[in-house]
Amino acid sequence: MLKVIRAELRKLRRPSLSLSTILTVIGTSSLVTSLLFLLIDSPQGNAREGQRISREILQLPSGVVVGFNNSATLLGVVALCIFAAQTAQEYTYGTLRNLLVRQPSRMKILFGKLAAMKIFAIVMVIFSAIVSIGLSYALAPTAKVSTALWTNSDGRLAIQQGLLNVLISTIGFGLFGMILGLLFRSPISSISIGVIWILIIEGLLSAVVKNIDKYFPGQLLSVVAVGGTEKISYKYALFGSYSILLLGLVLVAFLFKRRDVAN
Repeated sequence: MLKVIRAELRKLRRPSLSLSTILTVIGTSSLVTSLLFLLIDSPQGNAREGQRISREILQLPSGVVVGFNNSATLLGVVALCIFAAQTAQEYTYGTLRNLLVRQPSRMKILFGKLAAMKIFAIVMVIFSAIVSIGLSYALAPTAKVSTALWTNSDGRLAIQQGLLNVLISTIGFGLFGMILGLLFRSPISSISIGVIWILIIEGLLSAVVKNIDKYFPGQLLSVVAVGGTEKISYKYALFGSYSILLLGLVLVAFLFKRRDVAN
């Protein structure tokens, strides 16, 4: 399986993919974090869905990672697209048959690809964390936010927890993309359906149907990224989202093993 991982990482290291992804991640993290501080006194809000994160909240030890946590859903969408495309394109380009010639075990190919894309996601999240936290320190004086508590032990712990939570969330979004890629076997279909579901359908249904967001993987993964909310606990969001993803992975793994290698 190590050979599969190395082969997949070689594809992921292509400048056309890796550089564009890193630039997208940097731009997304910079935008979310900048708006958080620059619009801190705006009555229209400075966070998602018009929410307002006050100066008092940002001055807490966890304030250093608020911008990073708030960019997690967009990072997740990027991961979803990459996982879906890298999985489904093997069918579109007909390269899966060639892979099976070198490695007959379909499960080794599947889990090798998954491991490689997880490594890519880890690098992506680390880049995002560095940019977001760096911007938070740079923009804090402009927003008159004290950073005194950011550098103590609680602040360092908040950074570690934030990094772990966003990483878990991002990989979860990526797994959702991989499930769609194996299910639809088309990069365009899997990406478009995944993005529409995460960014539009889940949001609309959650707004009109009470408590239905507790059963949507995208909503639950967003809760994981911020460490839980008053409405949904971190533990419920973590186990709920990954239970759904595990069920989906079992289903598509069975299909991957049984279906024809061509689309």
